[in-house]
Amino acid sequence: MAKYALLSRLFLLAIPLAIPVLGAEQPKAPPAAPAAPAAPANAMKPADRVEATPKGKLKNPYTDDNTAIVEAGHKLYMGYACNGCHGGNGGGGICPPLINDVWVYGGDDDTLFRLVALGSDVLQSKGYTRIGMENVVAPMPPMGAIVATDDDLWRILTFIRASFHGAPENKFGQPPEKVPANP
Repeated sequence: MAKYALLSRLFLLAIPLAIPVLGAEQPKAPPAAPAAPAAPANAMKPADRVEATPKGKLKNPYTDDNTAIVEAGHKLYMGYACNGCHGGNGGGGICPPLINDVWVYGGDDDTLFRLVALGSDVLQSKGYTRIGMENVVAPMPPMGAIVATDDDLWRILTFIRASFHGAPENKFGQPPEKVPANP
């Protein structure tokens, strides 16, 4: 019995010495990337948001310095096949590039949201005119019933803003003095 008691005591004394060694041998997991915030509870279809919001009042709740939102926007951009027309990085294809200085209808949040949600034909029927030209002019199809929520569309637009490679003063559209006003 004394033999077992001695072994038990030695074992109990050895445990605190072994714990730091065991912990040091296990690799630490890399820090998790920040998760994109969940969609707001009041999310709705982009086409419905356009109908419910007066012109000029749509404002992106995200900024393009939020890497989690930009990454989520890129995944949505690819998932909704925006890359099929605008290219994988937004550099253009059968439709205009999204990363240069030319904003065909304007570069403000409200106009871009309405353009994607309604499509270029409906946007024009609401009085918007082309203020910029590109070599490719395929019409923008209405995506307002296809994109699941207005929050998804804002995330896509945040990815596009983050991918912009034009002059900084044109990131949100050309300066007003250079652009005819849309009604």
